[in-house]
Amino acid sequence: MRCTAFVLPLLAGVGGPAAPPARETLRLAATTSTRDAGLLDVLLPAFEARTGIPVKATAMGSGEALTLARRGGADVLLVHSRAAEDAFLAEGEGLLRLAVMHNDFVLVGPAADPARVRGANPVLAFRRIAEARAPFVSRGDQSGTWQKEQDLWKHAGLEPAGQAWYFATGRGMGETARVAAEKQAYTLIDRATCLATSAKTGLPILCEGAGELRNAYDVIVVNPEKHSGVRGADARRFAEWLVGPEAQKLIGEFGVQEFGRSLFIPDAT
Repeated sequence: MRCTAFVLPLLAGVGGPAAPPARETLRLAATTSTRDAGLLDVLLPAFEARTGIPVKATAMGSGEALTLARRGGADVLLVHSRAAEDAFLAEGEGLLRLAVMHNDFVLVGPAADPARVRGANPVLAFRRIAEARAPFVSRGDQSGTWQKEQDLWKHAGLEPAGQAWYFATGRGMGETARVAAEKQAYTLIDRATCLATSAKTGLPILCEGAGELRNAYDVIVVNPEKHSGVRGADARRFAEWLVGPEAQKLIGEFGVQEFGRSLFIPDAT
């Protein structure tokens, strides 16, 4: 009995191969549009299944994502604000930028279209909204969408901030679209989020197709030499996977079954 009592705990302690150590989680800062459209729910599980690397995504505006990375709070970024990205890379904060995909921005608004913007080019549409003092809802959050909106106001020769008809939510795209629907207001929105939320908002697309509305998404690897906690090798692996055939196929197929078209166009194939 004494022998048996000694052997069984020993066997229990060494039986079977040891489990491999869990991989540390990769920190992704991504645009709210990729979350609100549902694309991250497709891409991240596929990456983890392929590599064993879990990914925790935080959705925020591109400007906020770049700021977070400057503090060492992210390993890799999926953003869509080219001028802000250029500055980030020029500072040495990013090691690698790769083009992943694109879609476009559209201007949505109330079906009655009180500012008469339907079919107009975006700069003329913004001028008409200001002239009509029609409600406009902005994200106001330093995101890529907000930056594109500001560029359009600038080209229209206007500064809407502080006007009674101009509202800033400080929130993501999905929430901003909801507020626009409540106010029966105009707003600039990426097409993917527009299609994914249209059943809830009911706001029709009024302006689309102009070249200045192109919306390109890039993946950026944060420089681990700037921030000791950044996992540069896994971040690079994720970036290269996003532009590889598996991820590009997933991106190209995303939305086709539900909407009859892809919500994002792969750029690396």
